[in-house]
Amino acid sequence: MGKIKVERTDDADASITVSGDVTVKEEETYDDKLLFTNAVAKPMANKKLAKKCYKLVKKAMKHKTYLRNGLKDVQTRLRKGETGICIFAGDVTPVEIMCHLPAVCEEKGIPYTYTPSRADLGAAMGVKRGTVALLVRQNEEYKDLYDEVKEELANLIVPL
Repeated sequence: MGKIKVERTDDADASITVSGDVTVKEEETYDDKLLFTNAVAKPMANKKLAKKCYKLVKKAMKHKTYLRNGLKDVQTRLRKGETGICIFAGDVTPVEIMCHLPAVCEEKGIPYTYTPSRADLGAAMGVKRGTVALLVRQNEEYKDLYDEVKEELANLIVPL
C-alpha cells in the first residue's frame, strides 16, 4: 500500500491521491455547492429541506405523470395551469434561460424553491444527467411528504 496524500486547493475541492496514480474525488458538501449558485437563486432550500425535496422527487418519479422535468416541459405545464411544487436548480448558467419562472410561479400561486445543484436534482430522479427545473404534482402515495414540503416552502422568506 502506497502513501495516502490529501491535497486541498483554495477552491474548496479536495482530492485524495492513493499510491501516486489513483485519485478519488471527495464528495462536495452542501456548503461547497452553495458557492456555485447564481444571484437569483432565492429562496434557497436549507440542507434539510433540500433532502426532503430530493426524497419527494424520488417518490414522484414512480408515478409517470406526476413529475415534470426540464425547463421546456415545466414552462409549458405552468402555462397550461398545472399545479404542484416547483424545484429549480441554483447553479444554472446562463441564468437568463429560467429567471422568469419564479415570477410565473408567484403569479399562479405555486410554491417554489431552489436547490444548490442540478446534478443532485437529476440524481434524485435516478438519471445521470442534471435537470434545471421540476414540477411535482400531488399524489395520494406521497401526500404526507408533499404537504410537509409545501408547508415549509410557504414559510420560506424571499430575501431582497
